[in-house]
Amino acid sequence: MSEFLAELIGTMILVILGVGVVAGVELKKSKAEGAGWVLVSLAWGLAVTMGVYASGNVSDAHLNPAVTLGFASIGEFPWAKVPAYISGQLIGAVIGAVIVFFQYLPHWRETKDKAAKLGVFATGPAVRSYPANLVSEIIGTFVLVMGLLFIGANEFTEGLNPAIVGLLIVAIGMSLGGPTGYAINPARDLGPRIAHAILPIIGKGDSDWRYALIPIAGPIIGGVYGAIFYHAFFDGSMGAGFWIVSAVVLIILAAAFINEQHRDKHAIS
Repeated sequence: MSEFLAELIGTMILVILGVGVVAGVELKKSKAEGAGWVLVSLAWGLAVTMGVYASGNVSDAHLNPAVTLGFASIGEFPWAKVPAYISGQLIGAVIGAVIVFFQYLPHWRETKDKAAKLGVFATGPAVRSYPANLVSEIIGTFVLVMGLLFIGANEFTEGLNPAIVGLLIVAIGMSLGGPTGYAINPARDLGPRIAHAILPIIGKGDSDWRYALIPIAGPIIGGVYGAIFYHAFFDGSMGAGFWIVSAVVLIILAAAFINEQHRDKHAIS
């Protein structure tokens, strides 16, 4: 099996199980309807675990463009392979979302809420504030990539690493997922959002392309910074790239804070 196909299949499995649990919780007359955030976080962790088990022996199971770009940015992954990996991840995410559509076929008709239907496929902010939403995705993916590097630096019983990665996803979901639904993966959001746009879903609304850049840019910035931060402090390689990306992240944090202060003043007045 090629690395491209391994990333495609691994990401497809991740999305089938991850998007699938959101469908089960959000769509009307599903037996899991209303089961809540804890179930979603646990299932997403298991979804990642199974995706990693599926493809890890072939491609090391990145399943996420932010992981691929983060590892490439510190020399842990060859740049020449990046396009094939990201292409496989995005295609796999689209296919996985289409499969979920068919799994819940009669439930789209029963569900009248357009936002709930979109929420099955794509992430969205609990409070729409683009600078703050961007920060949330940066922080979540920063923790993800640093966590993956922490896990890789330790020895576990053979075959246990995917389960530990799954627990990391659960922890991020429960602790940091509330503001935006924690995409922390551009393919996980963009692929299903494309599926939502093209599928003949009964009574669907738009695909909220205004927001779509946030779960792409935020994870990429956070993933690259998580890798560079780890490389700087744990491998002792604090080069110019670390300071440049640190400055970019600080500017984004400051812009988000100023924007919220501005919104607060308007709310008070």
